[in-house]
Amino acid sequence: MKLVLMVEDEYGNAEVLQMLLEAEGYRVAAAANGKAALDLLSGEKPAAIVTDFMMPHMTGAELGVAVRADPALADIPIVIMSASAESLVQDVFKDYDAFVQKPFVAAGLLRLLAHLVEKGRVAGKRDPEIERSMRQLLRGVKLPPT
Repeated sequence: MKLVLMVEDEYGNAEVLQMLLEAEGYRVAAAANGKAALDLLSGEKPAAIVTDFMMPHMTGAELGVAVRADPALADIPIVIMSASAESLVQDVFKDYDAFVQKPFVAAGLLRLLAHLVEKGRVAGKRDPEIERSMRQLLRGVKLPPT
């Protein structure tokens, strides 16, 4: 089973997201903010990080910056979720693999995550066929500009 690090400060959202991920066969490590997530990253390396953007102590964007700055973690795919506009994330962190607008379609998030876990990061390059099919399927999910 692949490990996914889920970072979400709203308990109800975290609980639902954890249930969705576990139902898909992922092991889930959960953290309530970016600082707690960094502590968890000192253990087993996850196959992907799914993080909320706005959280206390350390935002999802600040977590992303810290992950990309660590050579041992820099290749982990990062999905940032938020009810806020993507431009707010882009102001502080651009090197994420996907942005998911809340509320989102669960099936779309799960398909996106499955792709990232299987393929990993493709530094600066995207598979046009995957991108086309993802855009058709996933309402509310956006890939960052290249």
